[in-house]
Amino acid sequence: MPDFLTSSWPLGWSVVLFLAAGALTVVGGVRLAGLGDTLADRTGQGEALFGAVFFGLMTSLSGIVMTTVTAAGNHPELAYSNAVGGIAAQTLAVAVADLAYRRVNLEHAAASLENVLFGSLLIGLLGIVLMAVYSPEITVLGVHPASLVLVGFYWGGLRLILDRRRPMWVAVRTRETVPDAPAAAVPAGERRTRTLWAEFVAVGATVMAGGWVIARAAETLVDSTGLRAGFVGAVFMGIVNALPEAVTAVAAVRRGAVTLAIAAVIGGNCLDVLNLVIGDIAYRGGSLYHTAQPDELFLTASALVMTTVLLGGLLVRQERGWWRLGFDGVLLVVIYAGTVAVLAF
Repeated sequence: MPDFLTSSWPLGWSVVLFLAAGALTVVGGVRLAGLGDTLADRTGQGEALFGAVFFGLMTSLSGIVMTTVTAAGNHPELAYSNAVGGIAAQTLAVAVADLAYRRVNLEHAAASLENVLFGSLLIGLLGIVLMAVYSPEITVLGVHPASLVLVGFYWGGLRLILDRRRPMWVAVRTRETVPDAPAAAVPAGERRTRTLWAEFVAVGATVMAGGWVIARAAETLVDSTGLRAGFVGAVFMGIVNALPEAVTAVAAVRRGAVTLAIAAVIGGNCLDVLNLVIGDIAYRGGSLYHTAQPDELFLTASALVMTTVLLGGLLVRQERGWWRLGFDGVLLVVIYAGTVAVLAF
């Protein structure tokens, strides 16, 4: 067992384990969607805040483990591209969830001040990452100062969102707007909140284990196949990293929790940026940000553009668009497909 945990894996086993762990994250993601919606109502936090913070954290656990394992294993480009590639793939999940919501474009129904603010926070975090890449390559105890800035920026943004008293912007209510209202009192015979929290944590731990397997398998793919780390991290790991958000977004939409669907994606993306902080700490070869190559920088710019498009969709709130998608959904598909094509060739 120790050899299996620390030594390189055969390529065949790596592919099998990669696919199996990916399937595990999907199953866990479906269950997290139902638990997250119920707990959002039970705690009174609301779908937007609960989805962006707690739910986003739980669905990002596999990505956190992937980034940590690959950074500590001296694969910094794989760690960086996994974190940022997950953001691009998860943003695409909004378009997938939009297809599952037939009444109106999802961004119209789920517009809320919290989702707009978290989108703005994500753009700021990605901007700081790019600034870190082009900043002096200095570290303090092996950690770049930008990592502290990212944590402080996220915490400050979160406090501003949570502490608002009188919103100066509200989404216009239409007959297609789905309000973020807690459910009625818990019916008799329902499971206790404490039991739901225990299951929520247990499923999250299972997803974390899957993330470790995926990270180790991805290292073998890079070492054995000659594929570029940026492509493996952005596409293979990024898509698997995004599967929990994609599946839970669709599941949340089918449950009618449209605000939770958007919040889980944006909140998970904000926390994925903080994955770079964890990777910077785990990487002992200097600053993780300065290991970024053209592939990783292109991927970061793509994630930034996709986030801006999503934020525009939440503000414009187009009711109907092309192929059951709004303009933003179509652009998200085009931008992501173009990004993958550039990274592949």
